[in-house]
Amino acid sequence: MTGCYMPVLDTAALLHWPVNRLQGGIVANSQLEELRKLSLERAMLVESIDMNWMSCGLDDATEAASKTGDLPRLSPVDLEILALAILTGEKLFTDDYSLQNVCRSIGHQFESVSNKTSTQQWGWQLKCIGCKATKRVDLQSEQECEICGSPMKVKRVR
Repeated sequence: MTGCYMPVLDTAALLHWPVNRLQGGIVANSQLEELRKLSLERAMLVESIDMNWMSCGLDDATEAASKTGDLPRLSPVDLEILALAILTGEKLFTDDYSLQNVCRSIGHQFESVSNKTSTQQWGWQLKCIGCKATKRVDLQSEQECEICGSPMKVKRVR
């Protein structure tokens, strides 16, 4: 993208920013349905302004989110927004800490919409509530421990 700055906007921006700040922003096609569920009036307003509605493959976003352990915490819409940010190279505006975490891990610029920006890189792991065994987070957010059979929960690595 040459010449002008076009931020990638998550749904929080679509809901909270003034219309003039949204104009020209890059948004995922899947966000429109999400926005309609949250606020039909706002969705109608957003549809009426000049925005760059896009979609793209999710492979790079899925791989990056998988490496940080954030994949189970991201919705399909979140992944599409992340994929657009990676594809375009533009700054991502999001209040989602998991999206911020993935962006930080790959060196992609991000900024909060209205909440405080996260300040550090997080890691995630599965930890057994019984024997305390740990393993890498995969596509499932919870599963049974292979050692003792107790449930495993996603926990932040400190």
